[in-house]
Amino acid sequence: MKQTMSGTDILIALAVVVIWGFNFVVIKIGLQDLPPILFTAMRFLFAALPLVFFVKRPQVDFKLFAAYGIFQFGMQFVLLFTGIKLGLPAGLASLVVQLQAFFTIGLAVLMMGERPKLVQLVGALVAFSGMALVAIHLEGKATLIGFVLVVLAGLCWAIANIATKKMGKVDALSLVVWGAMLATPPLFAASWLVEGSAAWQLAAERFTWKTLGAILFQAYPNTLLGFGIWSMLMRKYETASIAPFSLLVPVTGMVSAALVLGESLQWWKVVAGALVLGGLAFNQFGPRLWARLRPA
Repeated sequence: MKQTMSGTDILIALAVVVIWGFNFVVIKIGLQDLPPILFTAMRFLFAALPLVFFVKRPQVDFKLFAAYGIFQFGMQFVLLFTGIKLGLPAGLASLVVQLQAFFTIGLAVLMMGERPKLVQLVGALVAFSGMALVAIHLEGKATLIGFVLVVLAGLCWAIANIATKKMGKVDALSLVVWGAMLATPPLFAASWLVEGSAAWQLAAERFTWKTLGAILFQAYPNTLLGFGIWSMLMRKYETASIAPFSLLVPVTGMVSAALVLGESLQWWKVVAGALVLGGLAFNQFGPRLWARLRPA
């Protein structure tokens, strides 16, 4: 397994981060007309169809595949969408869910014997200080239940990351399409049982082109492209190199919210963004710099 990322893969990872950051604006728009579980179900229905008829199911251990589909697509996004619906601001949600980076590194140490380098841990701490700065300023606006649900969403993402790494070589598109297909029926069933038929009827009455656009953005660039690339990178590089990229999602999320929703970009958001960027840069380039500077 490679120890350092190529320049091309770094740019690809950054493109995914931009898509995922803007996605929190889209989530907020979509939840205006759709209940969270139904919104999640429709997202992955579109992500699976029609490609599931043209892409072969990944030939991997079914337990790992099931864990990936349920935790990555089912539980993570039900928890995330519900947390935002219950009052957690979208910008803060984009921050809190990125705790998955630390959950992933911790699970990789416990379950796979990986050992992150000291400079990578330092970079993660610098980035975490930026997340802490945002959390301090937004804490009063978040409901406790919403915060807890989004933290659990980050844990679900981390579990899916570990399942992906344990699968070994697998086609990324096949994994995402069939993972979405696996999660879709339980999601629709959960929506019907938990949210009820009245919520479905209300969603149908409120359905507009804006709602459809939110679903399609969730399904295609965000799910198929984003998670397909993410799965590929998780298999290609060490966890400690890939997971911290997600720490940039809150930065792109806050900038997107400022540009699209008119949210103010206070000084502490700029400082927090600088800390997250600095921590990521240290995480990515610190090992190379240390290798060059240390004595032979």
